[in-house]
Amino acid sequence: MHRIMVLYGHQAEAMAIRMMEAMNIHEEIRKLGIENPYIGLKPNLVVAQPAHWGATTSPELVRGVIRYLKEHGFANLAIMEGSWVGDRTGEAFRICGYELLSQEFDVPLVDLKKDTYEEIEVDGLAIKVCREPLKVDYLINLPVLKAHCQTKITCALKNLKGCIPDQEKRRFHCLGLYRPIACLSKALRPHLTIVDGLIGDLTHEEGGNPVRMGLMLAGRDPVLLDAYVAELLGYETKEIPYIGLAARLGVGSDELHEDTLVELNHNMKEATIAPIEPGEEIDYLGQWIKEDRACSPCFGSLVHALMRLKEEGKLESLPKEIAIGQGYQNQKKEGIGIGSCTSGLAAYLPGCPPKAKDIIHFLQDYLPGE
Repeated sequence: MHRIMVLYGHQAEAMAIRMMEAMNIHEEIRKLGIENPYIGLKPNLVVAQPAHWGATTSPELVRGVIRYLKEHGFANLAIMEGSWVGDRTGEAFRICGYELLSQEFDVPLVDLKKDTYEEIEVDGLAIKVCREPLKVDYLINLPVLKAHCQTKITCALKNLKGCIPDQEKRRFHCLGLYRPIACLSKALRPHLTIVDGLIGDLTHEEGGNPVRMGLMLAGRDPVLLDAYVAELLGYETKEIPYIGLAARLGVGSDELHEDTLVELNHNMKEATIAPIEPGEEIDYLGQWIKEDRACSPCFGSLVHALMRLKEEGKLESLPKEIAIGQGYQNQKKEGIGIGSCTSGLAAYLPGCPPKAKDIIHFLQDYLPGE
């Protein structure tokens, strides 16, 4: 059974190295039995905005991946991406810090907008896929954990959309996104996915309302990762149709179990205390939060849950003092709290951190008429 590894913190480079060490990725690549294997790194550079906007993969995370691979003798690497229609990948490489990475480690940047493609049929649907990612011996997917205006979330599976030509991106939208995304994940399945959950956007794939969650996820099953991310952001898996579709195509499993998550540094949650990134949406949601030294993963889950309730038109009816943070430990008082640190309050939701989906269910009990 595949599992999801999680690390807490803000040091992206060190975290990426530790994650790959824990998963023995170098041994996995050597078992391919290929001399000088070609390894592709696929970040999310959908727009030319730096990672702190919440839309693009941190170059520090990718630096950690490259350093780990180089130190284990793998030098045949390439960073490959195709930004969304209307944006220039070369500009994204520059603005997002990838040109400097390329120069530092002598790793080429491949603009997939300029690549040729092959047509692959999956479940009766022909998909044009860029040739360069199809050539690699080992593909590492490096998405950002964030919301999406059309598909609700974008993470492991949808990040592969950067590996198709622009004309195909347009066609995916005409086809409704869900089925073609699932079919693409069958045509081009990554060997490893490392999710940048340090900073992600609350509402949109372009960034602008970033939430600092302070975590990194990794796994070999991209479907399982997306199923977990959906719950982290406050959705039922069935609300993201391409997850179930990909599971039915045999890409992976969408069934989460109690032992799915493996926390590599549970004790480091307290080290992820950090201010939320600025943004009008965050300022607005802050009216409902009574925070005292909250860790970023817990705080981020609450913010995502409040955003889902806002979208449903239920937020204004909630009480405006939802306690969260280590400052509430051992306090016996009235009120409602989120996270195990608030266990002394009259009502609280356990979890360290709780998922946004569970927070939504908990808070709905405090809505009039519920």
